[in-house]
Amino acid sequence: MAPEAGSNRSVERAVAVLRAFAASGRLRVTEVANLTGLRQSTASRLLSTLESAAFVVRDADGQYRLGTELVTLAGVAVNSHPVHHAARQPAQSLAASTGLGANVAVRDGREAYYLCNFEGRLAPRSFSLAGRRNPLHATALGKCLLLGVEDRRELLGELERYTPRTITDHAVLDAAIDEVAWQGYATETEELSLSRSCLAAPLRDRSGRVVGALSLSGPSSAVDLAGREHDLSRLVVETADAVNSYLGHHGPTDPPITAPPERLDQRSRS
Repeated sequence: MAPEAGSNRSVERAVAVLRAFAASGRLRVTEVANLTGLRQSTASRLLSTLESAAFVVRDADGQYRLGTELVTLAGVAVNSHPVHHAARQPAQSLAASTGLGANVAVRDGREAYYLCNFEGRLAPRSFSLAGRRNPLHATALGKCLLLGVEDRRELLGELERYTPRTITDHAVLDAAIDEVAWQGYATETEELSLSRSCLAAPLRDRSGRVVGALSLSGPSSAVDLAGREHDLSRLVVETADAVNSYLGHHGPTDPPITAPPERLDQRSRS
């Protein structure tokens, strides 16, 4: 069992080295060692092995970055995902027609994992969101992905604050998710980062289970939720419905949902 245990440790250490690059695109051996808690000699040896497999590349200045073989494997993993396969083209068309960023994500534990994103002319980014992770409680995508998750308080634990507008109270988050269930989409204004807003709708499989989410995002001035929420939410929901149909979901499966108390109050006053 000793050789097998040693091999397992080597694999775990190699994985830790690769994950270190999530914090920074380019790293020196000393930085990898610090991030992983490995000895510098061990980190150097593992990097050399990974370099020989094209999982990392060493530049002329001695810094390492992830290699092309990982891009190949990542492409296969993403392209074979059923949600990505169903949502990629509709999301691309949505970005082109609105000028905003269109994003598709799934839930991975307590995070939203981005399968793909497309930049619109009004929402340029200096990086791609694909492959990145964001907190569920601070994003419109995340609020959609939390629909039907019964143990979400235990799952999320303490809610981290990112901006003054981040929801950090579980009761408030529960109310926000109830709102999503009632109206069919989620909104988020500067809860994750300042000056950015988002709308999202859930993606469902043939059983009605939420398996992903689709969003429109961009600078708050371009999204303009105060003036455009009705029109943009209709586009997001209609696009999500088209994706859901491809995934095998053709109609409501949830029981009738009562409007949240504040919505009922608004109706009684109107």
